[in-house]
Amino acid sequence: MITIEPSILSADPLAIGEQAEEVERCGIETIQVDVMDGHFVPNITFGPRLVRALHKRIKLKLDVHLMMLEPDRLIQTFADAGADRLIVHQEASPDLYRILQTIKELKIEAGVAINPATPVEAVEEVLQLVDVIQVMTVNPGYGGQDFIQSQLDKIKRIRNMLDKKGLRKHVAADGGIDSSTAPQVVRAGAEILVAGSSIFNQNGTVAENIQALRKSIQVVEREGT
Repeated sequence: MITIEPSILSADPLAIGEQAEEVERCGIETIQVDVMDGHFVPNITFGPRLVRALHKRIKLKLDVHLMMLEPDRLIQTFADAGADRLIVHQEASPDLYRILQTIKELKIEAGVAINPATPVEAVEEVLQLVDVIQVMTVNPGYGGQDFIQSQLDKIKRIRNMLDKKGLRKHVAADGGIDSSTAPQVVRAGAEILVAGSSIFNQNGTVAENIQALRKSIQVVEREGT
């Protein structure tokens, strides 16, 4: 089952609530909130208050992507705000195993993200702890970047690693996901497509853009039947 996970990083900052509701009406189950601290990445975005507000306004699952140093300082805060999943970066978490354990102890899903330059082997020892491995197919920090083609091989290698270990975990692709790249990451082994600027833009409504993404992966899904 391939799922589309809109990232509100690219949403209209004056209409985040309304656009999140549009996403919900499209039958989407999960939305991603990108938290950036201005240190791990050169941008500052959202915090726990937005997660809490979305939790009250919509019924969508809230996937909070922590692009920040020392994410362990705010894990409890984001969980209390209503996060259903917390994704931390391997590169920002020197004690990654402990941080993931802490997330799981809060009875929410845990994920680990890896940047384009980070080798697959960097997360091999924590695969059993996570629910999602998120491959960054752009350098994190800004929306609207071009897809990095070399990350397709990384997605394949992570999928093969999981299969060899007999682990049923989800692989997500995040960055530059649109109608042309979505089929590529699905063929490589990704099941979750995190998309921002291809959904929230001036070229079409949220519903139209989600439908275009869904249509682009239908051919790949039929290949597997």
